[in-house]
Amino acid sequence: MTTAAKRLPRESRPADVRGAGFDVEKVRRDFPILRRKIRGRALVYLDNAATSQKPQVVIDAMRRYYERDNANIHRGVHFLSEHATEEFEGARRKMQSFLNAADASEIIFVRGATEAINLVAQTYGRAHIRAGDEVLITAMEHHSNIVPWQILCEEKSARLRVAPISDSGELLLKEFENLLGPQTRIVALAHVSNALGSINPVQRLIAAAHRWNIPVLVDGAQAVPHLKVDVQALDCDFYVFSGHKVYGPTGIGVLYGKSALLDVMPPYQGGGDMISSVTFEKTIYNKLPYKFEAGTPHVAGAIGLGAAIEYVNGLGMDNIAVHEHELLAYASETVSAIPGIRLIGTAKEKAGVLSFLLDSIHPHDIGTILDQEGIAIRTGHHCAQPVMQRFGIAATARASFALYNTREEVDALVEGIEKVREVFA
Repeated sequence: MTTAAKRLPRESRPADVRGAGFDVEKVRRDFPILRRKIRGRALVYLDNAATSQKPQVVIDAMRRYYERDNANIHRGVHFLSEHATEEFEGARRKMQSFLNAADASEIIFVRGATEAINLVAQTYGRAHIRAGDEVLITAMEHHSNIVPWQILCEEKSARLRVAPISDSGELLLKEFENLLGPQTRIVALAHVSNALGSINPVQRLIAAAHRWNIPVLVDGAQAVPHLKVDVQALDCDFYVFSGHKVYGPTGIGVLYGKSALLDVMPPYQGGGDMISSVTFEKTIYNKLPYKFEAGTPHVAGAIGLGAAIEYVNGLGMDNIAVHEHELLAYASETVSAIPGIRLIGTAKEKAGVLSFLLDSIHPHDIGTILDQEGIAIRTGHHCAQPVMQRFGIAATARASFALYNTREEVDALVEGIEKVREVFA
């Protein structure tokens, strides 16, 4: 057993309370699922890049809506409808403040980051991309930021260009900039890689694209739980994220877009509430943001996401970032000290993700044995098969961290990996 793994039993270890502004044990009490036992053991939840757990305030906010305010929004004059509308639009304003968007009308509620990317590809993309044009992405993208652009390029006879990454999982900046040119019509790239944890220098990349007057979409699904995001400072044209990765509900997400772009983009779906008037001869579309929000939205989800954003704001994104940075550094040091471990993704700037291999043991076997110890990680290609191909592997084991994780949970992970080694010795 490694020195790092020689720890006290989980229940005997001191609380991990680090930093003057962040009490992780107090935070953990806000998440009811963390009190769950898995196979008689305390749950160690390290699958946060797939989805995060929900604080009680989010659960309560959604329950209150269904118990007290349930009604359709925007179209009713009765009390419940008016109150539900107020809560829904209040959540939009919270998203505006969270991202520092210039106006609430630049916030579009969608089902998640995937739908947001598809919306941009099928509206802005279809209107602006022609045969021979190029779409530029990176080699570290999630499938949801690859496939929509492939579909578009195939339809338009355009070309998908891919900026390469280094052996450490960092974007090769010069190569990225060299791929920009007069045929590039849009750039779409991850703020943080879900498979590697690499943080891209998106402000520099956006500035490089804008020198060619190329708009940029940033996939922020893995960034918003870990980093403070200011879309005006970044000057991105589109920014997307999913609520369930930032302690909110599933089925709700956000597309931010500059109003000048959103105004001229055609609707993504037709139906109720996205119209101003309809006749059999002509439809006049609604103003922003409603032009892109056809049908009854996920009202409870938006309210729950608003509560989640209030929660992380109350803790302070800077405090969260410091806590998670220390935790990831500790995990990287202790896990990499285990014999036979190979870390996949060793960028200098990382957030939240530790992907690894152990000797020739299949990641699914690693995950199965860890599950027996009450430890939840993710195994597989993480919807990033081109990343796996870049490193010549089929899959990794991925531990991903959140604001409620602790050093003692990292110690439990190390002990669990040591048990995997013993089983396969």
